[in-house]
Amino acid sequence: MYHQATWDEPLIIEKSQAGKRGHSPAGPSDTERKIAGDLGDAVPSALRRNGLPPLPEVSEPEVIRHFVRLSQENYSPDLGIYPLGSCTMKYNPKSAELAVQTHKLEKLHPEQDESTVQGMLALLYRLDRILAEITGMSRMSLQPAAGAHGEYLGCLIIRSHHRSRGEREKRTEMIVPDSSHGTNPASAAMAGFKVMVVPSNSEGMVDLDELRKLAGPNTAGLMITNPNTLGIFEKNILEIAKTVHQAGGLLYYDGANFNPLLGKVRPGDMGFDIVHLNLHKTFATPHGGGGPGAGPVGVTKELERYLPVPLIGFDGKKYFYDYNVPDTVGKIRAFHGNIGILVRAYAYIMSLGAEGLKTVAETAVLNTNYILSRILASGTYDLPFARARKHEFVLSAKKLYDSTGVRAMDLAKRMLDKGVHAPTTYFPQIVDEALMVEVPETESIADLDQLVEALLGVYREAETNPELVKDAPHYASVTRIDDVKASHPKTLTLHWNNPSVSKDRQVSNEEMPSQESKSGLTSPPSR
Repeated sequence: MYHQATWDEPLIIEKSQAGKRGHSPAGPSDTERKIAGDLGDAVPSALRRNGLPPLPEVSEPEVIRHFVRLSQENYSPDLGIYPLGSCTMKYNPKSAELAVQTHKLEKLHPEQDESTVQGMLALLYRLDRILAEITGMSRMSLQPAAGAHGEYLGCLIIRSHHRSRGEREKRTEMIVPDSSHGTNPASAAMAGFKVMVVPSNSEGMVDLDELRKLAGPNTAGLMITNPNTLGIFEKNILEIAKTVHQAGGLLYYDGANFNPLLGKVRPGDMGFDIVHLNLHKTFATPHGGGGPGAGPVGVTKELERYLPVPLIGFDGKKYFYDYNVPDTVGKIRAFHGNIGILVRAYAYIMSLGAEGLKTVAETAVLNTNYILSRILASGTYDLPFARARKHEFVLSAKKLYDSTGVRAMDLAKRMLDKGVHAPTTYFPQIVDEALMVEVPETESIADLDQLVEALLGVYREAETNPELVKDAPHYASVTRIDDVKASHPKTLTLHWNNPSVSKDRQVSNEEMPSQESKSGLTSPPSR
């Protein structure tokens, strides 16, 4: 399956021609003119625009065709397999989409009186109860907008917990594994903790001896996901929890890797005190492109007192906003969370039921291990920390790099030429030349085989023709960029100049990128 772009789509501003219009709105009324004048007079002259903004002057068909062409250069789970490790980029059922595409939802306003939104409050209350049951927690906050946001809330709860015990000043350290997601240490640092890294042992799991050395009177908690980012289930999780709790710390569960646990194991039963779930990974919301997302946080009974307000309560007759949270950390997001994402998750869970969720986990693990077994049988990539994996695995292309100079990133770029999205590269950093593969439950055997053939195909090409792989991709709409130069502020200079745009609407060099650099290239891409 190959895709070769047949156009080099210009910037929308490059289509601009003076006088073109896509829409001619009715002129403002006298009242609107007066309001605009009053507002204009209130703006200091130094802040007023002296001319029209440099917007493109294009027709409606040009706008539509431009953005449709751009969309055709994108890749998504709706088009094919998307094996990004630790991201769970699975196809999302359109029934969940239909659940939010209703006027009953779009007409709601978050500031309506609670008596007028009983249906929505009932849904949120039930979702709270369902997610709490799935995770083994006591109560959930649905406010967090993403996983990292949930992590930050979890760190605030840990901080408040220790403060209430008079130990905030000494509980300054947050432990994270060396294979953890980067947001774990970032969230801990944002909450004011010093990050302590516990190494992995030879099996790719938390080194218990090293954890015991780190855990002590300064420990606030441990942030960990299970299975970990190598796809290995931490078989010593009960001992890990015991070690942290005996030191006086709390255990935080990063829910990014929750897909293989659905209906099988609950974090609460492993000893976790706080859990976040990525609804935009496991529970039916399209993931990627920067959002939107939702990262609900669940806590044990002891920690409910710190959750953000309001929670959703039910008195047996009506649902209501519950502000009775004595030591709340406060609101962490406007209103009640990303409602559309929460509704999708509720629809997804209700459509599958308990047995369906369990099947999701089983199929995801089966798919991933099918791919892994085929790759290991090929004698190509290495698998560090060799043992059974759950939902994902991390291959190493170090052997190939040493013999050919072809790196994991080169292999990933070449996979794009095969019509398959590449795995995650260079993560976790404890694996040299890492390719991190996760295959969710939604893929068919044909999709799995296509991914295997792409992974093996690019490896064998690298062995026989390294330069072909190093120069990839060859068929994508944008060829290889200089990653270092593109991200360095002293070498990245953006210019744009278009003589077709009328002089009074010309954009300065500092305002727009050049045709050469719009794709991060120093010269136009070859075709």
